[in-house]
Amino acid sequence: MGVKRLVPLGILISGRGSNMEALIIAQREGRLSADIRVVISNKADAKGLEKASSYGIETLVISHKDYQTREDFDLALADALETRGVEYVALAGFMRVLTKVFLSR
Repeated sequence: MGVKRLVPLGILISGRGSNMEALIIAQREGRLSADIRVVISNKADAKGLEKASSYGIETLVISHKDYQTREDFDLALADALETRGVEYVALAGFMRVLTKVFLSR
């Protein structure tokens, strides 16, 4: 058996972070082969950000209200994830519809 490759993962949230926390626990218990690089929320008051920080995971707020269009917001999300080497993204209670701009990256 070889060494399992840890998939660079980013998690997008909008609220409490219960789904995010389940992913973090699965990763810590070895049930999810992932390197969770960042948790991003579109809401600064999302409780899940505190939870992610308590696990030592980088957190970031990118508010959709700071962008003129959905596409501009999606580009900012994609840039933040790419900068951190994220290859896969988990939408864990993320309450925004992503555009083709995000999906094409």
